[in-house]
Amino acid sequence: MPARRRAIITALVVAPAILRPQRGFAMPSSFAPLVRRVAPAIVGISVTQVAGARKPSPPHLPRRNAQPQEFTGGGAVNKAAGSGFIVTASGIIVTNNHVVGDAARIIVTLDDGQRLPARIIGADQLTDLAVVKIDAGRNLPFVRWGNSAHMAVGDWILAAGNPFDLGTSFTAGIISARGREIGDGPFDHFLQLDAPINPGNSGGPSFDMNGHVIGVNTAIVSPSGGSVGIGFAVPSNMARRIIAALIAHGSIPRGWLGVSVADLPSGAAGVELTGIESDGPAARAGLEPGDVILAINRLPVNDASALIRAVASVPPGSIEHLRINRNGRIFGLSVVVGRRPAELGSD
Repeated sequence: MPARRRAIITALVVAPAILRPQRGFAMPSSFAPLVRRVAPAIVGISVTQVAGARKPSPPHLPRRNAQPQEFTGGGAVNKAAGSGFIVTASGIIVTNNHVVGDAARIIVTLDDGQRLPARIIGADQLTDLAVVKIDAGRNLPFVRWGNSAHMAVGDWILAAGNPFDLGTSFTAGIISARGREIGDGPFDHFLQLDAPINPGNSGGPSFDMNGHVIGVNTAIVSPSGGSVGIGFAVPSNMARRIIAALIAHGSIPRGWLGVSVADLPSGAAGVELTGIESDGPAARAGLEPGDVILAINRLPVNDASALIRAVASVPPGSIEHLRINRNGRIFGLSVVVGRRPAELGSD
C-alpha cells in the first residue's frame, strides 16, 4: 500500500429532520434476493507465482501472498488469491491483471465449490483488467454488464469477492464519488465505493440493484492494508470495452514513444522528457532529454499522465504531431508511435 499514511477526522452534526424517511427514498429491506441471483457467477481465483515475480503496485489490493511453500525445478513459488466473475456461459471470467498477470498456474473455484484450471485469454496492464477461461463442460451462470454512466453518487451498490481467500462474500454500500484519480495510472477514472473491500477482493464485481455489473473492484487506499471504506472500481463502461477487445485479440495495442517523463517543477503546462530510449520512436524522431512536450495534435499536454494517456490511446504506427519547447525554442515535430512494451515505466 502507499507509504503515505492518511488520517481523516470527521465531525458530523445531524439535524433530526435528516433522519426522517424522505418521499421516494427506497432503502433495500434485504440484499438477499440480489445475492442469490448473482452469487453463482462469482468465483475465487487462486494463483501460483514464481518467487520474485512482479508484485502489484500500490495502491492495488494486496494479494494474499504466503511465504514460499514449495520448491520446484524452477525455484520457490508463492500462493496468492483474488476474485472474478463469469460473463459468458462458456466460462469466460473477468478479473484484474495484477491478480493473474504473473501466474504460473491459475485455479478457479466456482460458487458450488468445484475447482477448475484456468488459462489467460488476455490482459491489459494500463487498465489492470484481465480475462481468463475455464472449461466446465456445461453452461455456467453469468452476469451482465450495467451502465456505469447511469450511476450517481449516493446510489446503492453490492460488492462481491473472495476477501482474504475466505470464499465468496458480499458487502453493501454506496457510490461515494465518480471519476476519482488516485495516481494509479494514466487511465485513472475510478468509481469510489464505501462498501468494505479487502485484500482478495481484487477483480470482483460491484453490482447495481438490478444485478448488473457497474464496476470491477481494483484498489483500496488504506493506512492499514485493510478496508477503511475507501475502495475503487473500474467503471463498467470502460471495462466492458477493454474486456471485449481482450476476448477478441488477447491484448490492447498501446502507443509508445520510448521516453521517461516528469511534470515540470514549476507546475507549468507541458511535460519534460527526462530520458530517451536509444532505439525508441522518440529517439528516431529526434527528441532529446530536456525537451518539453507542450501539445500533441494541437491538444495541450498539462501533465505526465495526460501525455501517457494520449500516447497510449492511439494505435501503434500512428503519426503524432508534437509541439516542443527546446531551451526556449518552440517548434513542431512528427513521430511515428511504436507499440508499448509489456513492462510499464516509460512512455
